[in-house]
Amino acid sequence: MAITVSLVALFGLVLYFLLRSHSLSAGSAFVAAGFGFFLASTGAAGPINEMATAIVHAIPNL
Repeated sequence: MAITVSLVALFGLVLYFLLRSHSLSAGSAFVAAGFGFFLASTGAAGPINEMATAIVHAIPNL
């Protein structure tokens, strides 16, 4: 049985813990989220999604 976790939820959880541990300021988190939002609307979104899919599929083979 495979468990699928949304990468958005995973990155959101990592961001939450970075903010909570004060390793990342709120302004930096806002800039990172804004960058990700605008990056998703560019031509780079396709290759990034393909790379993320390849990494997720390679993890069980490690």
